[in-house]
Amino acid sequence: MSGLGGLNKSSNGVVVGLVQLQLPVVDTPAQLAAQTKRICELVGKARRNLNTMDLVVFPEYALHGLSMSTAPELMVSLDGPEVAALKAACVEHKIWGCFSIMEFNHNGNPYNSGLVIDDKGEVKLYYRKLHPWVPVEPWEPGNLGIPVCEGPNGSKIALIICHDGMFPEMAHEAAYKGAEIMIRTAGYTAPIRHSWKVTNQANAFCNLMCTASVCMCGSDGSFDSMGEGMFCNFDGTVLAEGSHRPDEIITCELRPDLVREARAEWGVENNVYQFGHRGYVAVRGGAQDCPYTYMTDMIAGKYRLPWESTVKITDGTSCGFAAPERTYVGSPGPRRKSA
Repeated sequence: MSGLGGLNKSSNGVVVGLVQLQLPVVDTPAQLAAQTKRICELVGKARRNLNTMDLVVFPEYALHGLSMSTAPELMVSLDGPEVAALKAACVEHKIWGCFSIMEFNHNGNPYNSGLVIDDKGEVKLYYRKLHPWVPVEPWEPGNLGIPVCEGPNGSKIALIICHDGMFPEMAHEAAYKGAEIMIRTAGYTAPIRHSWKVTNQANAFCNLMCTASVCMCGSDGSFDSMGEGMFCNFDGTVLAEGSHRPDEIITCELRPDLVREARAEWGVENNVYQFGHRGYVAVRGGAQDCPYTYMTDMIAGKYRLPWESTVKITDGTSCGFAAPERTYVGSPGPRRKSA
């Protein structure tokens, strides 16, 4: 099914490369510039590695490492030199790329953002992480929803980031908006290994959607990221899986056409359809109400767990961050860093 990792590309296939990038140390603007250059070099490696590759995916924190620094001089903007360099690399090597940036925010903490850039240097997808990994990450919660773009060879692609993938609603939303391939970029370390694998598989199967997921890899002297890039088919089976070797590129051919076929023709376990058409054998078209209390409560601003009063970790103070004082207000869209 994977076409020998994309060596034998079919006319309907999309060949994706997942870069298990060596975990960097980025504490200064000079180190940020050097890491930008390194990523651009690896875009070239991806193209040389496999001439059938359509899309190369870099993990979360690829530019910034795991320091969690919010220093303004290390943050990136859409019109800054780092993104310009990533665009140029995609054009030079005639390949699509998926990249991670920590994005400057005028109105609060930076965003943890992801970009999909096409082989003409155009940003086709722009996403801000909806679920920062609390209490460890200081990033502003995303406010752009889960966009889906048209990718290589007519595919439909979504991007989520790391902890996002632990919430089944994220993958369901991506599929609901038409995604056939969902990318998940991460910086996870070894304790998350089992959760990483089972959620990547479940996100694929529950939504009849291919998943392509990759972590940072190797050590920065403090943390050990796990690598373990993996591709899952729409039935939840693992098509290809990486090891723990930094800078290794894991490749696979994905078949969006077979995703479309399954979504149209499966009866048993077409769950992404059946979720909104409960019991269609008994009632015409199935029940299309919302029987889920957590959904209706969230819409009403009343989401509260039965054990809510017992939850002990509710801010980032345990990880060295000051308790926030402002409440969340969504903004209308992206803001650009002043020159």
